[in-house]
Amino acid sequence: MNCPFCNHQDSRVLESRLSQENSIRRRRECENCGKRFTTYERLEAMQTLIIKRSGRREPYAREKFRAGIVRAGIKTTITADQIDELVDSVENELATLNKQEVKSSFLGELALARLKNLDQVAYVRFASVYRQFKSIKDFIEELKVLQKQ
Repeated sequence: MNCPFCNHQDSRVLESRLSQENSIRRRRECENCGKRFTTYERLEAMQTLIIKRSGRREPYAREKFRAGIVRAGIKTTITADQIDELVDSVENELATLNKQEVKSSFLGELALARLKNLDQVAYVRFASVYRQFKSIKDFIEELKVLQKQ
């Protein structure tokens, strides 16, 4: 691990601990300049391809998925930590499936199931984009289903 301050190659690990799901936080000290820095190690799982509605395939992108959840949760009570937990949870479920390809609709349903329990406004916002609502009638129908539950 190169030091971010002096670019020296040797550093020693002072402390390691589990951080969030699927990552390890390591506190390091440079052997050369003595400055301390933190690194995060994440298990790199098999690359999952997402099959879009058009049939096109693209690699799963955590930041793209997270950005969709963030847009749905703007001006709600959802915190950044809750969003990260949701994304980690979906990624863990994808990893347990051990599939090389997953339909985008499946990914959307995983997100919706978690948003429903987290924040109803974010759920409806995400559903409106994901399910491609065309009119106010679509919103009303979704709200009726949500209200029954």
